[in-house]
Amino acid sequence: MRAKSLIGIVFIAALATGCSDGGDAAAKAAARNAIMEYEPPMITSRADFGGSVERRFQRLDADHSGELTRDELPPRFTAETVARYDGDKDGKIDSGEWGKLMLERFDRQDANKDGTVTTQERQAFRAQRRAEAPAS
Repeated sequence: MRAKSLIGIVFIAALATGCSDGGDAAAKAAARNAIMEYEPPMITSRADFGGSVERRFQRLDADHSGELTRDELPPRFTAETVARYDGDKDGKIDSGEWGKLMLERFDRQDANKDGTVTTQERQAFRAQRRAEAPAS
């Protein structure tokens, strides 16, 4: 299914971007945007997601201290988020605290509570987060 979707997008993009000498610039731009915004269909189980949580923690832990400081966390993790999940109140997020944070995030994305997150659920969650975010 994913391969068919991707092939369809690539085919449409090829038609719109280069198969004619006098191609419409708007159509070409739209095709490029469709390719750039393409998100392959996916289904992630809670177990699979849990396995990726520790790998992500290790990638973020730049100094290999076993704890994430504010400087190591992605910008979207506010001081309030750190305070909420910092169980021992040391100002850092350890592996266990990170796991709790990420699994709670997974559970919020799992709209139908079936233990999996689909592309549609992930996109809806992100759209809701963007809508709720304060204007900058």
